[in-house]
Formats: sequence, C-alpha cells, structure tokens
Amino acid sequence: MNGIMLSLTAIDQRLLCAFITRRRRLGKLAMRWITKLGNPTVVIPMTLALAFLAQGPTSSAGGVAAWSLAFSHLVVHVLKRTVTRPRPSLPGGLSWLIEPEDRFSFPSGHAAAGLSVGLPILIFVGGVLGAVALALGLLVGVSRCYLGVHYPFDVLAGWSLAVATVGAVLLMGIW
Repeated sequence: MNGIMLSLTAIDQRLLCAFITRRRRLGKLAMRWITKLGNPTVVIPMTLALAFLAQGPTSSAGGVAAWSLAFSHLVVHVLKRTVTRPRPSLPGGLSWLIEPEDRFSFPSGHAAAGLSVGLPILIFVGGVLGAVALALGLLVGVSRCYLGVHYPFDVLAGWSLAVATVGAVLLMGIW
C-alpha cells in the first residue's frame, strides 16, 4: 500500500508543478476570485437563497445543492482529520497564492462545494445558466491547484464526493 501511495503522491506532485509553473498574472487574479466562490461565506448564503427565495426548478436546484453541500462538507471534514494529508510543498521559488483555511489537503472542500452547487443547477435549470454553473463549479476545483494549495487528486476526490452526495440526495428525494 505504501508503494501505491508514494506513486500517487509522485504523480500528484508532477501534475501540481505543471499547474503552478504555468501561472500568468491574469490567471492569478482570476483564480483568486474564482476560488472564493467555494468559500463557505459565499456558497452557503447563495445556496440557501436559491433554495428558499427562488421558484420552480431553481428552487429545486438550491434544495439539492443545500443538502449535498451539507453532506459533502461533513464528509470533507471527517476525511481531512482522518487522512491528515499536508498541504502541498512547492518547489523553490514558488509559493501558495492564498493562505489555506486549514493545514490539511485531502479532499478539497472548495472543489466539493463548487460542484455540489454547480451540478444541481445543471440538472434542474439546464441551458446556458446550468452550463455556466457547472463550469464555475469545476473551475473552483482547478483554482485550488493553480493557487498551489491542493494536489490534483485532492480536487478529484472533492469532485467525486460532490457527485456522490448530489446523487445520494436525488436518490433519497430529500429536497
């Protein structure tokens, strides 16, 4: 098992270096803004507004997103305290572009939050708005690697968790 973990970590490190060595000024500014869409102070009020203030399919999207966000947030915090994977150690001359919220990296809570909201909007609202919501949800995860605070597999795990919780909420019909 340790050999597998070492191989995954080596792949993760190479992929992360590919992200951060291609940083550009405009990208840094954009990714700092996009990553904030996954902050609890943004995503929770936005989701609750969709669930309780919107009508029709948008309200349903908000309800599914709220439940998915709650479940994924709980699982993210349990996994972070269980796995205790440290934040990426970046090569010399490179640094994180933001200060991470905590010291653990796996899984990415921002990636889970972004897709927990974007995916229900795509499913219930669809069209251009759904596509934009999904794209922004995915970009929140990508931003975490670009900023240097998560490995790509952390983000992939966050996205997987979001897909699983959205699916579970839909199957349970609790919205």
